[in-house]
Amino acid sequence: MSTLTRYRWPGLLVFALVVALVAVTGGLAASNAGAVYVRLDLPPWAPPQWLFGPVWTVLYALIAISGWLVWKSRGLDRSFVPYVVQLVLNALWTPLFFGAGLYGTAFVDITLLWAAIVVNIVMFLRRSRAAGWLLVPYLLWVTFAAALNLSIWLAN
Repeated sequence: MSTLTRYRWPGLLVFALVVALVAVTGGLAASNAGAVYVRLDLPPWAPPQWLFGPVWTVLYALIAISGWLVWKSRGLDRSFVPYVVQLVLNALWTPLFFGAGLYGTAFVDITLLWAAIVVNIVMFLRRSRAAGWLLVPYLLWVTFAAALNLSIWLAN
């Protein structure tokens, strides 16, 4: 049994913990996000604040599983560079937007995040089709979130 095979399932836990750390970082940096969101001048197509938690929970699970799938089949390689970059940019967005109220800076961050996710998908698709496709809902949500971020920035 290879070392990679032996640690396959604990590896999923490691990926889940890393992604959870990203989520917690954002949550701790902007614990008042709900109160800030309802005070913003929002576009009519803005989702209700309660929707963000469930959506991000699913997306973070998909991000963790995606990374794990590539790791268990290929190990850590250069495809994890955009994976780490998108996690860092993801962790930065909430403190920028909700914590500091820097809507323009948050928009730059989410634009870079979007690009990092695209690169991540392309690189993961070459290693595991399932891993690449698991990131597509994340890209779609971040696309929507970027449009919402821009709208809020321009209105506020």
